[in-house]
Amino acid sequence: MTAERTEKLQVKVGGMACSFCTMTIEKALGRMEGVTAVHVSLAHEETLIEYDPARRTPTELRDTLRQIGYSVRDSDKVRAFEEQQAELRQAKNRLIAAGIFTLITTIIMIARWIGFRELWFQPTMIVMALLTTFGAGWHILVMAVQSLRRGILNQHVLLEFGAFAGLIGGVIGISNPLFPAPDFFAVATYITSYHLLSGWASLLVRTRASEAVRSLLALQPATARLVLANGRIQEVPIEQIKPGDLVRVRPGESLPVDGRIQNGRSAIDESLITGEPIPVSKTVGDDVTGGSINQNGTLVVEVLKVGDDSFLTQVAHHIEEARAMKPGILALVDRILQWFVPGVLLFGGLAILLWTVGAALFGGTPDWTRAIFAALAVLVMGYPCALGMATPLAMIRGGGEAAKQGILMRSGEAFQTLKDVRRAVLDKTGTITAGKPSVVEVIQNPGFLEKPGFSILQLAASVEIASEHPLAGAIVDAAREQGLDLATFDEFEAIPGRGVQATVAGRQILIGSPRFLREQGVDLTELEADLQRMQSEGKTAVAIAQDGIAAGLIAISDAIKPDATATIARLRDAGIEPVMLTGDNRRTAETVAAQVGITEIFAEVLPGEKAEKVRQLQAAGHRVLMVGDGINDAPALMQSDVGIAGAGTDIAIEAADIVLTGERLGAIVDAIEIGRSSYKKTVQNLWLAFAFNGIGVPLAVTGLVRPGWAMAAMVASVSLVLLNSFGGRLVKR
Repeated sequence: MTAERTEKLQVKVGGMACSFCTMTIEKALGRMEGVTAVHVSLAHEETLIEYDPARRTPTELRDTLRQIGYSVRDSDKVRAFEEQQAELRQAKNRLIAAGIFTLITTIIMIARWIGFRELWFQPTMIVMALLTTFGAGWHILVMAVQSLRRGILNQHVLLEFGAFAGLIGGVIGISNPLFPAPDFFAVATYITSYHLLSGWASLLVRTRASEAVRSLLALQPATARLVLANGRIQEVPIEQIKPGDLVRVRPGESLPVDGRIQNGRSAIDESLITGEPIPVSKTVGDDVTGGSINQNGTLVVEVLKVGDDSFLTQVAHHIEEARAMKPGILALVDRILQWFVPGVLLFGGLAILLWTVGAALFGGTPDWTRAIFAALAVLVMGYPCALGMATPLAMIRGGGEAAKQGILMRSGEAFQTLKDVRRAVLDKTGTITAGKPSVVEVIQNPGFLEKPGFSILQLAASVEIASEHPLAGAIVDAAREQGLDLATFDEFEAIPGRGVQATVAGRQILIGSPRFLREQGVDLTELEADLQRMQSEGKTAVAIAQDGIAAGLIAISDAIKPDATATIARLRDAGIEPVMLTGDNRRTAETVAAQVGITEIFAEVLPGEKAEKVRQLQAAGHRVLMVGDGINDAPALMQSDVGIAGAGTDIAIEAADIVLTGERLGAIVDAIEIGRSSYKKTVQNLWLAFAFNGIGVPLAVTGLVRPGWAMAAMVASVSLVLLNSFGGRLVKR
């Protein structure tokens, strides 16, 4: 028997609104023959389908999504973004229209309450209700019908039951004074408008989150300098570049392609790939990656990978795949609605039975007027307005508290999930460490006498001040921090990728890699032990020689943040085990981990593997928090249950749920505490809201609750939820 061949199909899906939509898609696709797995991301409106191409085609899978009431967006990333923006504009226009209808309805309702009785009031309210339900809210009605066809009960279904209850009650009230027609028509308008408001806000969040991939692809230069056969240079669109071509890259430019150096030597900033802030010297025969920065020296690069095979495109693919495979977070309100929605419909049916069959069984006559009134009142009372506001209000409150501490909460799911987090994956560079090279150690050769009266650091800084290399900047910064005076130099010369030489007070000074100094005939034997130790600790050693004699070593590394150790301890106190993730070699990773107190390490991890490491922890049953700040962290940030980005790249920020605006690592624990506090506030709000619905719905079965009272109860419940969310602040003020 041959093994089943599996392919993956990534589809952008429009029209998802709640967790019920996620379950609908998973069931509809998962039951198809040949489909092995379905991963759906509600937050980003995407699904990743694993299927057997021998039994299913991508067209069949897309058609199934359309048949169950969802739209399939264009596979082209640019057009997909444009479609999403168009959907956002459409949702905004619907909301504006519904808002106008609601405003007119409210004005009429207030006028009626204070005693005005104009003939045009009622027909105007009928028109407003119809325009809201069948105009601005038409797409909600379509989704509700699609859900009912498949036996799925969700917010769309409950909304339409409530809206139609209002319309039917209003129609009955036109000829039956027992039914206050204006009140019923107003209910249809109000609840539809509220649903449109919720949908627009949700789409707005998802649209902003999708900017990550677009920002990432924008890093790749739009053009490249192609080296022609006659040696001339022609600037061409990047799409015209193919493997085997030669391109020229000037100093300070981003590499437009993945390739191999054919001519030239330079220091390359590869923090994009490895996350490491210290540039790497590259020469002929070395591979370079598109998107990394050419620090100095002109390069001629042979193109190896373009298009979908390039590094940036692969990272974009990893982000999208992680987004689709991210575990779904079933919000607390959705858990309640799973039971609440069918419960309300059950009470509506019970009201009819009670006043018809029940009345007949107890010797009375069926009271159809009371039965219909009670059933409609149940549906009006049952619309979960306060339930829907409970979570966002708690989020707004928590988000305000977080912002005061430099923490930006971008995702509502983070508030729901932080309480369950048990693993915190911390990227080493830029998270545990400062993310920039700095001098951490200075070693002087015991046999070297300081001449002409300068320390090792002063000598090095006096020469390196003329260099553009990032390591030179770290040396100069260290000297300035210590208040050291710098000497003047003569005959400065930089040797790209190796080091510099100059004359200071008549002495010839050489500074660079140990290999460079050995090539110049400098004996480093007396410094060999320190050199080996520095390299084993993952530090970059810069050697200094004066007049051909080894003067000393300067160790440059990515310094650990001052509050890293304390933050690790606070995480453990909060019941969260820290895990360090890095592309560094294991020896360097273990050195840093030991200094801050981390015992679990993932080292030598490639960018495409970081998200997989997070998935491994999730597969073990852990809710995972990921903290990173680089492009290479973006897929893992997206995959994690809660992604936290430091003050790093825009790509990491767009992929994260929480953003830290400062350098303080302890803000991670502060975010966790605020998230947990907000979740408790959400639970309180839900209990308050559910108390009104839970009492009001059974009470409506009696037929004693009029639509006006039902709306008053909704206003009271929302007011109480507002007071619980922000009352403490008002009292303090």
